Amino acid sequence: MSVFAHPEFDHHEAVVYCHDARSGLRGIIAVHDTHLGKALGGCRMWPYPGEAEALTDVLRLARGMTYKAALADLPQGGGKSVIIGDPRADKTPDLIRAMGRAIDRLGGVYVVAEDSGTSVQDMRLMAEVTSHVGGLADAAAQAAGRTGDPSPATAFGVFVGIQAAVRFQLGREDLSGVRVAVQGLGNVGYRLCRHLSEAGARLWVTDLYAPAVERCVRQFNATAVGMDQIAALDVDVYAPCALGAVLNDRTIPQIRARVVAGAANNQLSEPRHDRALQERGILYAPDYCINAGGIIDIYYEGPDYDAAVVDRHLRRIGTTLTAIFERARDQGRPTGEIADRMAEERFRPS
Repeated sequence: MSVFAHPEFDHHEAVVYCHDARSGLRGIIAVHDTHLGKALGGCRMWPYPGEAEALTDVLRLARGMTYKAALADLPQGGGKSVIIGDPRADKTPDLIRAMGRAIDRLGGVYVVAEDSGTSVQDMRLMAEVTSHVGGLADAAAQAAGRTGDPSPATAFGVFVGIQAAVRFQLGREDLSGVRVAVQGLGNVGYRLCRHLSEAGARLWVTDLYAPAVERCVRQFNATAVGMDQIAALDVDVYAPCALGAVLNDRTIPQIRARVVAGAANNQLSEPRHDRALQERGILYAPDYCINAGGIIDIYYEGPDYDAAVVDRHLRRIGTTLTAIFERARDQGRPTGEIADRMAEERFRPS
């Protein structure tokens, strides 16, 4: 299938395939929209079964970044990149630098940052061969304890979003005793569990990586469950924090939570699943709104970084979500549809 005929193609401005024989790099860069500014988006490394799956993911992720930046009220566009490979087995410094050189050839229209399967250290390796890298703390920031890792900001933004969703849907002003099922315990999921635990929430957790589950059980008194059980638990909030497409024809009928609010990108398998959640009375916090904390933090990086300013911007995620929830309720439309319209009002050229 050609890129133009792909069901996830949404007038992307550029889709670039990257290959380096020496390092074994096979990657794709997608730039969705740059009307508001340069396209910013992470580089994901994942053992995709093949090129088709990688293309689907990068097209969806790049589009999501455009909407995420617009709804977060940032002067940025949306892009994303993926590397086909297992980050635990296939990643090498030469491969990461090769991806950096591929990004550099685009001349700055796309700015890369870390994502699933890549790290701040990987971004430093890319920065050896390109200046178009975000999410890197300068010397002053490192001295203040910042690493450039956007995960803490992403996790805090999701926590603020869950607070807003619980307030709207459950009428609760606090999270004490609120039951939350967290799927995915990576950098963001783990930190989200910490925030939730400190707020008094009760946790059920799952991840493919057993030590991550064990850590949350030990540190947060969480209950471990299987990956095939997490969506169907009798809880108040289901928080997907791993890969996308977890809200689909199979899982939605099983969901017993009244709120779906998590850090994963592209949680809806298809756009129609937005309405399927609404019809079941489940409040969905649109993923690209609730998980925008990372790009907000990256936007403010630099010598003038002000943690208080960033904190205020992160807390606006809850305000934006509440506006989406209210507009969806008043118009009888799904929350994801409302979020899309609000974002498009900001980035579509008049």
